Amino acid sequence: MQNILIGIVAFIAGVALMFFIAGGQGGADNGGVKPQQMADAVHTVLEADRTVYTQKIINRLSKVEKVIKASEHWEDEKALLLPAQMFRESSELVQKQNSGFSFALLSEWPINAQNKPKTGAEKEGLKAVRETGKPFYKEETLGKQNYFTAVYPDKAVSPACVDCHNEHKDSPRTDFKLNEIMGGVVIRIPL
Repeated sequence: MQNILIGIVAFIAGVALMFFIAGGQGGADNGGVKPQQMADAVHTVLEADRTVYTQKIINRLSKVEKVIKASEHWEDEKALLLPAQMFRESSELVQKQNSGFSFALLSEWPINAQNKPKTGAEKEGLKAVRETGKPFYKEETLGKQNYFTAVYPDKAVSPACVDCHNEHKDSPRTDFKLNEIMGGVVIRIPL
């Protein structure tokens, strides 16, 4: 599992580096890649990896074939880590690489409180993607750093998503449906 995470992180960091090299740190000013283009490209990779993991690993192996279970206590139970945990693990590896950007999976109805929106842009973005189904973009300042912040809808791509959230004892919402927006992927790029 660690090798898969390292591969995903290396690919994402490579995409980010490619955009910074192509456009320089200022990207938009010298004809290079704009922060929105970078965020959209990174999101495309994250969404594909998350969908494949959820559908081909979690749903297939734990729900359909019942070969191995998925659990939030995956280490103790020798189980598969949940898609949200896989996403967090990848995000933490990217942070350790000092790749110049960050990403997180957040929700207005998180099972784990650490996945709730904290900044104004995160709250506004999650509401906007829930209402429109489209990406949300905004510049924000955190501390003394300006960021381009993008929020993308995160949908329930398999029955495993819906069942896990609807049946979890700590879930603040228990009526999700397949393909419904459950939260958002937040990508933050320093300006």
